[in-house]
Amino acid sequence: MEGITGDLVRIAYLVAFALFIVGMAGLTSPTRAVRGNRIAAVGMAIAVVATLFDQGVGDYALIALGIVIGTVVGVPAARRVQMTAMPQMVALFNGVGGGAIALIAWAEFRRSGGDITNLEIGVPLVFAAIIGSISFWGSNIAFAKLQGLISGTLKIPGGLFVNIGLMAAALACGVALLAGSDSELLFILLLVFAAILGTLAVLPIGGADMPVVISTLNAFTGLSAAAAGVALDNVALIVAGMIVGASGTILTNQMAKAMNRSIGSVLLGGFGGQAGGGAQAGAEGEQGTVRSTSAADAAIQMAYASQVVVVPGYGMAVAQAQHAVREMTKELEKRQIEVKFAIHPVAGRMPGHMNVLLAEADVPYDQLKEMDEINGEFPRTDVSLVIGANDVINPDARNVPDSPIYGMPILNVDESSSIIVLKRSMSSGFAGIENPLFFNDKTQMLFGDAKGSVGEIVSELQSL
Repeated sequence: MEGITGDLVRIAYLVAFALFIVGMAGLTSPTRAVRGNRIAAVGMAIAVVATLFDQGVGDYALIALGIVIGTVVGVPAARRVQMTAMPQMVALFNGVGGGAIALIAWAEFRRSGGDITNLEIGVPLVFAAIIGSISFWGSNIAFAKLQGLISGTLKIPGGLFVNIGLMAAALACGVALLAGSDSELLFILLLVFAAILGTLAVLPIGGADMPVVISTLNAFTGLSAAAAGVALDNVALIVAGMIVGASGTILTNQMAKAMNRSIGSVLLGGFGGQAGGGAQAGAEGEQGTVRSTSAADAAIQMAYASQVVVVPGYGMAVAQAQHAVREMTKELEKRQIEVKFAIHPVAGRMPGHMNVLLAEADVPYDQLKEMDEINGEFPRTDVSLVIGANDVINPDARNVPDSPIYGMPILNVDESSSIIVLKRSMSSGFAGIENPLFFNDKTQMLFGDAKGSVGEIVSELQSL
């Protein structure tokens, strides 16, 4: 009977793996993303149920209690979270995964009586504990930064050497355990050193780099899960962990390339501190004079345009202006005006942030243009409407070698015939630097809440 059950569990795992892969393939297209997510969720449900039939699974009462607690906490949190807070939730949920892996490694160490000298089990167990703890605490710091609980960056003198020392200390504890020590204190110290490392590694990293950090920590969690799967001889955990680790690594690499930065420079603490205050509306700065406009003037400019490009940023997310933007595009399309959306890979606070917001507002997928595709369109664009974007349109990234963002690919908004920027104030973006585009002779600033400003433009368009 046990052999039959084992075979059924393995077959269920194979089905789950197939659904994981099909689901991941669906996520490559916005039109198939929802279905792909559901398919992968079904695969995960099958894997969980199959694992419960494993003969050595343990205490079912504790498992049931964990499911109940997780459901009570997780479902309401996921349903109530605003789209603006989705990056924080991704960081938090990823951290929970890493913390779970670290605790599993600790529990397995205790179950073995402290004997992990079998390197086939001990090495992946130590690896899972270290990486899981780093991921948990690093993700918590990322969450706190995105949530505004921690402001600015904290650079520790000699931080690189401190981090190297912490990693060396964690590895030394691991080596001692693998060599035969059964001291639980050593295992706890291993987790503590890794926790401090995860905390200190993320604290110096600024907001502009946070999407890359979240993606990197996601990959770490996947790798730690795969290592735990090796130690526990759980095929489902190995495969699921490797899928998460591989996809997170690929995404991290793509994000770093989109910013023209190495992953190492991000993890060593890069640009992007707390957004500082800039000149106020209408003030004269070193770059020149800011020109303000009104919703009526903006509506007239767009009403007589042939092509309008909307450039969304985090400001649109904060204001929840995506539905108003959709209404505006409908009004423009009634006048046979071509409307496109320019999506920068790191606009917002996580990969795909703008795509998700605009999809929520039923903006057609074919109007969403990635950076490489849309940049050639700006020279023939009559009006570019920037809604809350900053660093991703800053021409200093092309023109000023001393700029912290120099070399980062940007949206070439400055090549448009006319530029209208919707912002609350002249405050800087995540990189904490001034944007000369706002002082450009072709640029006009429409100050105020983005949702309200777009709503006024819609009203003006309807009255024309």
